[in-house]
Amino acid sequence: MTESLVLVLNCGSSSIKFAIIEPASGGELLQGIAERLFSSEAQLIVKHNGEKQLTAIPDADHKAAMNAIVEQIHQTGDLAGRIGAVGHRVVHGGERFRSSMLIDDEVVNVIASCNHLAPLHNPANISGIEIARAAFPELPHTAVFDTAFHQSMPEKAFVYPLPYELYIHHGVRRYGFHGTSFRYVASQAAAELNRPLDDCALIIAHLGNGASVSAVLNGQSLDTSMGMTPNEGVVHGTRCGSIDPSIHEYLAHRLDISIEQVNDLLWKQSGLLGISGISNDCRTIEDAADKDHKRAQLALEIYAYRLAKEIAALMVPLGRLDALVFTGGIGENSVRIRAEVIRQLGFLGLTLDEQRNAAAIRGVQGPITADGSRACALVIPTNEELMIAQDAAQFIAQ
Repeated sequence: MTESLVLVLNCGSSSIKFAIIEPASGGELLQGIAERLFSSEAQLIVKHNGEKQLTAIPDADHKAAMNAIVEQIHQTGDLAGRIGAVGHRVVHGGERFRSSMLIDDEVVNVIASCNHLAPLHNPANISGIEIARAAFPELPHTAVFDTAFHQSMPEKAFVYPLPYELYIHHGVRRYGFHGTSFRYVASQAAAELNRPLDDCALIIAHLGNGASVSAVLNGQSLDTSMGMTPNEGVVHGTRCGSIDPSIHEYLAHRLDISIEQVNDLLWKQSGLLGISGISNDCRTIEDAADKDHKRAQLALEIYAYRLAKEIAALMVPLGRLDALVFTGGIGENSVRIRAEVIRQLGFLGLTLDEQRNAAAIRGVQGPITADGSRACALVIPTNEELMIAQDAAQFIAQ
């Protein structure tokens, strides 16, 4: 019997990423993105059988883009008839969801109640869910939450040192993100270490335009660097990460700008972009640093330094370290960042193997520390789409 496929949807504020996946093998039979939505440059890019097709969808909103995606799926052989479930990435599930959930109207309402916690993401996620449920009404739809993995954190890790009533009445607490990625990478790290997941002490660094680090003990999140929003913790591409909270008021008064404008500065004009002044892309910054661009060099130094400090801090809840794991676009491909972080963490027993580190790019998985290293560092490409597909596949009628 042919295996049922899963349509995976990641609906962002101005894009919809999608893939049709075989959940058992992880094979992607179709993938693509509808991007630049709400603009005259909106387009749909579809990859199938090694070929890429681009279709202009000017001024498309989420509904128009989703309709274009569904049309493409129906035009691609018998794939539409083989889809047995739809999996949706949902950024914020608050405290209500500790695992992926079969979507019904009540689940959608609870996701909507978390909109204030993720105003850029959750409304778009809900829009994608509603449009996809209308397009595929006969299929089970599953919500897979970025925050669910971190619901295992103890109270001492997620409660902020603020008046406790702010947590009770307004949900002000650390939630953490990238949970789907951490869950996948933790299982792969256990396999690389040849030991059961429930006997692994891992620090996982998911490094992309958004970056976070998590302490994972025996498959459970103990603490993580992102907080109530994805703008806490380490340096990001355009976000500042952790800073003195009084900077907000200081900037508002000194620059005579609104709190919304301060937030725009901290979310969209800071991080690698703000320090370097040239880009939020680590590759561009590394190229400039090699040409003696001083601020590019400083951006990389700050990035690696603050990342190393965060990793070291997460040793407190973890207690021991079986492996430090790098994932995400920067984590999987920046030889330079990994080398600098490991150099600064030598006191943890990490000894870099330069040849292994140089070879671990473009999807290569494996150790980057020397055989005699007291602790291990790994590079593991993440696969959030596969985790979403496998979660959704559990709800396919047998």
